[in-house]
Amino acid sequence: MSKGLKAKVEESIDVTALFEGRSDVISKGPLHVSLQVTGNEGGITVDGELSIDWELACSRCLDPVKEHTVIPFFEQFKPASESDEGENEDDEEDDVIAVAGDRLDLKPFVEEALLLFMPFAPLCSDDCKGLCHTCGQNLNEHTCGCKTERIDPRLAVLKDLFKEEQ
Repeated sequence: MSKGLKAKVEESIDVTALFEGRSDVISKGPLHVSLQVTGNEGGITVDGELSIDWELACSRCLDPVKEHTVIPFFEQFKPASESDEGENEDDEEDDVIAVAGDRLDLKPFVEEALLLFMPFAPLCSDDCKGLCHTCGQNLNEHTCGCKTERIDPRLAVLKDLFKEEQ
């Protein structure tokens, strides 16, 4: 890891395997990686951004939502040495990742950033009505005749208390 090293990483990564078996990710394009790698004294700094175009399921109605996500990426790496293994965790360089070996594989770090920045609850629109809890009808398209009145099961016995006797 030489001081003064500068390299640009422009790459597209297939992340299909990362989301295998997930029904909330309908389709995804490749992850576009644009990073600047800079060598400095005792380590390497990687700075740039990741971007992806994908279709996710709306968290309320399950309709497809097209999203373009841009993820800032910044990590610092240093070579792992034998003396680092016994060091205290409260070291001043907590944000520096120790790397063993001569090669640095950025792919696991890039994939981790993608998973961390994945939209938690994507919505097709801010006023999405979602699905009916009883029949599953998409309430954005049609209304249904289901009862929406909910009674707390602990108080359900009280509903008969005020019925008129016949």
